[in-house]
Amino acid sequence: MAAIRALVLNCTLKRSPATSSSQVLGQEVLDALAEQGVDGEIVRVVDHDVRFGVSVDEGDGDGWPAIRAKLLAAQILIIATPIWLGQPASVTKMVLERLDAELSETDAQGRLLTYGKVAGVAVVGNEDGAHHTIGEVQQALNEVGFTCAAAGATYWVGEALHKTDYVDARPKPDTTGRTTAALALNSAHLARLLADRPYPPPGARDAATDRSD
Repeated sequence: MAAIRALVLNCTLKRSPATSSSQVLGQEVLDALAEQGVDGEIVRVVDHDVRFGVSVDEGDGDGWPAIRAKLLAAQILIIATPIWLGQPASVTKMVLERLDAELSETDAQGRLLTYGKVAGVAVVGNEDGAHHTIGEVQQALNEVGFTCAAAGATYWVGEALHKTDYVDARPKPDTTGRTTAALALNSAHLARLLADRPYPPPGARDAATDRSD
């Protein structure tokens, strides 16, 4: 069985060592993935000098190429994002813009390098907008080649205009725990399936159609 590795990109606006609810939920996803035999790590994007742009390397000390190398070495990508003004965080949108460059990066058979990789989303916020944020991020990730598993997202949203963050929520909500476990289980399962049976190259006949009943 192929080894599966995960990368969680924490898209908080806060640099380390500031407390981050996205970091907490992202770590919980990573812990749940570990229960499925998946190794991985979290990268807090704002701790790196990632430039705005839509290329794989914007030059002049751009921090994205090092993060991208970790992404290409992983089979599962989790975007952990807070909600601001009902939207994914600006750091999340910058990451998605950098991933747009993957539409021009292919393997020897013409497949995007992101084909075969599974993406999930983890969202925290103190206002409405979790489903909207998940929808935006999943659609963008799918467009640049990632595959999203069933139940491929988890979230926690506090009451509007209140001050409680996920990092302070006690006890932890069972609903979030269940969606996190489902995200990890289904993402690990799908990643192993895709590792065993990759997407066919453009123009190929799907091998599944050649199998007799």
